[in-house]
Order: sequence, then C-alpha cells, then structure tokens
Amino acid sequence: MEISCLCLLPNLVIMTSKKIVKRVLFSLLAIVISLLVIVAGYLVYLLIDYDRLEDKLPIAVKEGTTQTAKQNEEYSILTYNIGFCAYLPDFGFFMDGGKESRAKSKESVNATLKGINGLIAGFSPDFIMLEEVDEKATRSYKINQRAYFENAYSQYDSIYAQNYDSSYLFYPIFKPHGKSKSGMLTFSRYNLKNNAIRRSLPIENSLMKFFDLDRCYSVTRVEIEGGKELVLFTAHLSAYTSDGKIADEQIKVLMAEMQAEYQKGNYVICGGDFNKDLLGKSEEYFGRSSAGQTWAQPFPIRFLEGSGFTLVSSYDADNPMPTCRNANGPYNEEQFVLNVDGFIVSANVEVSSCVVADGSFVYSDHNPVLMKFILK
Repeated sequence: MEISCLCLLPNLVIMTSKKIVKRVLFSLLAIVISLLVIVAGYLVYLLIDYDRLEDKLPIAVKEGTTQTAKQNEEYSILTYNIGFCAYLPDFGFFMDGGKESRAKSKESVNATLKGINGLIAGFSPDFIMLEEVDEKATRSYKINQRAYFENAYSQYDSIYAQNYDSSYLFYPIFKPHGKSKSGMLTFSRYNLKNNAIRRSLPIENSLMKFFDLDRCYSVTRVEIEGGKELVLFTAHLSAYTSDGKIADEQIKVLMAEMQAEYQKGNYVICGGDFNKDLLGKSEEYFGRSSAGQTWAQPFPIRFLEGSGFTLVSSYDADNPMPTCRNANGPYNEEQFVLNVDGFIVSANVEVSSCVVADGSFVYSDHNPVLMKFILK
C-alpha cells in the first residue's frame, strides 16, 4: 500500500503544477485583457472628448484704461512664453526628453508667478504678450494664472485667447500631465477696441493633434489718435509637428491677415513664440550643438519677401542671449539654445531696439523679448 502511494506522488505533483501554471496563465491573461480594455477605453475617451474651438471667436476686452496711443511716439512691447510657471532651471519636460510633467508644487507655481510679474513690471512695457498662461490645469495645480496677471495689470486693457482645453493626458503613468486649459494674454496701456477675435490655425489631423493641441492667434485693435489702428497679433505656433507643411500653412494664414490689415493703412505688430529658429542657424550664433534637435526649423523667411513686413529678432554679438532653451533636462551651459520668440512688424512701424530682457532662464524655458518702436 505504501509503495502504491509513493508511485502516485509524481503524478499528483505534475497535476498540481499544471493547475498552478493554468491559474497563473489565466491571471496573466485577465490582466492583459483588462489593460487592453483600459487602453481602448482611454482612446475612445480621447476621440470623444477632443474638440476644437470655432474660428473667428469674439473675445471680450477687459477694460482698465482710457488712454489713446499716438503717432510718432516711442512705445515698448514685451513678449514672454511663461511656460505655465513650471520651467525652472532644473526642469526638463517629458515631451522634450526630460522627466517632469508638472510644476514642482503649488507653492512653486505661486512663487514663479510673482517672479515673472516682477521681471515684467521692471520694464514697464506699454504692451505685453504672454503665452502658455494656464487658466486651470493639472500641470500647474489648477492655479488661475490668467486671473493673477489680469489683477496685476488691471490698469491695462486686456484680452485672453484660449489656446486649448485639452483632454486628460494620462502620461507619464506615475505623474500624468493631466488636463490643461491654457491660452494667451495681451495687455495694452492704451484703449482696445471691442472687436478682438481668436483665429484658429491649421493643425495636423493625425494622432499628433492630441499632443500638439489646438493652436491659434489673437487679433486686437488699439485706437490711434487720428483714426488709424495698431493691430496686435499674439501668436503661439506649433512645435510638435511631424509634417513641416503644417508649420508653413500656419505662417501663411497669419501673414495673409496681417497683410490685409497693413493694406488698409493700419500699423501691424505680431509677437509671440513662433517655435521657429528666427536666426536661421542659432547653433552658429550661440556656439551650442543642435544635434538631434529637429523641433525648431528655420523660420520660412520667404513668406515675408515683398510683403512689407520684417522679422525682428534679438542678437547681440557682444552679449548673446537666446530666447529659448531646449527642455530635455535641467539647464546647463551645453544645452541647445536658440531664438524662437520675437516680432514681425509692418513697414510703417519703426523699430528702435529689440533685446532679450533676461538671459538666465530663471522662471521659464523662454526669456522675455522687449522691443521699442515708433508708429510712423
């Protein structure tokens, strides 16, 4: 009897082992199926939730001044991509090769807001253009940056153009970028007409649209004594495109409307983050390698030829300061830098100077650019 039991033991062990293997396989299969269902559900959510704002949306003017601008006087205008108050010097963005997807903390966002405001106020510009200003976003701990700046510059007229209200981006997995409602602010020390509009820009129709989000520019009109208008275009063009044709189409659309305004006899200034290398070959100007960096192609200057418009960028050979750093990791002296922020002006706008207002990337991966000009 004992011998028979001993003979059965190997078979029992084998049967038990098979059951364990089956259970493990079934468990793994259940996990895989669950993950596939979650992924499929998330993709369906992205497709259903995705939405673009309509073109030519009216923008309400927040009033704060009654002053009227004049011809033949010098004014100053500042453009600054504030990077949703997250891009401190040690910040590297996950979409650029870095590790971070959000600002460090709520306290950090508030401190950065104050720092940016102090920097801008120090120049006391007549006109201010701010890009990547969050109204409510996971990445900036839902702090209303729009409200902060509107309160800080309540003595200016202002408009806010919403870029996008994105779906929840569940990546990176352990600290998702989340949902973002963000846009651009334009401030004027002089009276704005109540006919500002938001214009939609062409974007890719592939899956890239979920990463590059919606793009637009705003059109704001400043009253000029004597009847003319200074038409301000605040723009933030696409960076993450797989097709260079989209970038060209955005410039074409923008230039067509700017030319139409110039032909009416108006003064035209477009400022912002063009996400194009405004110097053409910034690596040669700043002496830092651009190897592996393809997101910022040279600005297509051919679209300005014969248009009556000039691209205005800043470069001082004695004190070269870039307007943007690559955010593939914390800022260092070897990191690729370039000029993507600046202005495009009509021929009746005389530019006195254009400088990078700060060169240390203290509060953002961009530096503010300050231009002084005269309406001839």
